[in-house]
Amino acid sequence: MSAVTMKELLESGVHFGHQTRRWNPRMKPYIFTERGGIYIIDLQKTTKLIDKAYDFIKNLAENGKKVLFVGTKKQCQDTIAEEAERAGMPYVSHRWLGGLLTNYNTISKRIKRLHELRQLKEDGQLELLPTREQMNMLAELKKLETNLGGVADMDKLPQAVLVIDTKRETIVIREARKLGIPIIALVDTNCDPDEVDYVIPGNDDAIRSCGVIIRAMAEAVVEGKQLLTEKELAAGRAAAEEARKQAEANEKKKAAEEARKQAEADGKKKAAEEARKQAEADGKKKDGAGEKAAPKKKEAKVAAAPAARKEADSETDAPAAAKKNTGAGTANKEKTQPAESGRRKTGADSKTSEVESGN
Repeated sequence: MSAVTMKELLESGVHFGHQTRRWNPRMKPYIFTERGGIYIIDLQKTTKLIDKAYDFIKNLAENGKKVLFVGTKKQCQDTIAEEAERAGMPYVSHRWLGGLLTNYNTISKRIKRLHELRQLKEDGQLELLPTREQMNMLAELKKLETNLGGVADMDKLPQAVLVIDTKRETIVIREARKLGIPIIALVDTNCDPDEVDYVIPGNDDAIRSCGVIIRAMAEAVVEGKQLLTEKELAAGRAAAEEARKQAEANEKKKAAEEARKQAEADGKKKAAEEARKQAEADGKKKDGAGEKAAPKKKEAKVAAAPAARKEADSETDAPAAAKKNTGAGTANKEKTQPAESGRRKTGADSKTSEVESGN
């Protein structure tokens, strides 16, 4: 569906061009016919080109980029300001400050000054100043608001410029082309379309004609921002889902780690319990073996007791026998000694007898 219907274009007078004597030959491809000394613009081509520009602006807004709305002629000043504010885009609806694009660093200092004066006014600091100084600052603030109020929130160069009446806004066209910034413009039959990247052939002198084009482009921004919001929400949901999955994975990993540690602890506990039971079993087995060995030892002691008594008796009898033997030996010795004595005495007597016989 077209962004703007043919009926809306006809009712707004978009098809009316300039007088035939005030035309630019480069606009010939966009002219349908001539009537009453006025060129009639081909609205079929206008509709297609509006859709092309609409899609371009919507794509920019969807990617978070800025489009600068420019229209300083009286027929479109109010509409430019209203629609740009509705779309949340920067705009210039009064005098264009030369260098706003090509000398943005310098212009940004004036924008900073505008914010400072706004803050002083909001805080009531201006009321504390002397009357003359207060009046000077209020005059400066008013001037800055008029010239830069629409671009006060523009913190960098825009990614595109929407221009109403390129013949009037020649400085804007020159600066944008110098910086390579795409230009979308409502181009009448007296303008040069070759200076514009996205041409919208139409009447740039009528309030209604300018309004219908500006509103269409602002609507493109709004739609693009909605898509951006949906995209961000979807990205947020995707990120939240990813975070949830990651949290679940971490939880599972943590649970698995805890289960592993628990299993290890249970294994150690079970092993310790088995070792304890084994130790108890070994102790009982050892105690049983000791109990079996005790009766045998007792029996051995009982069996050894008679032998020990017999041996003891033998040891007791041995001294007596020895004593008896000793007594008998003594008696025999005593008996032997007299006999030997008699023999010694007989020998002596024999020797004496021999001596005496010799004599």
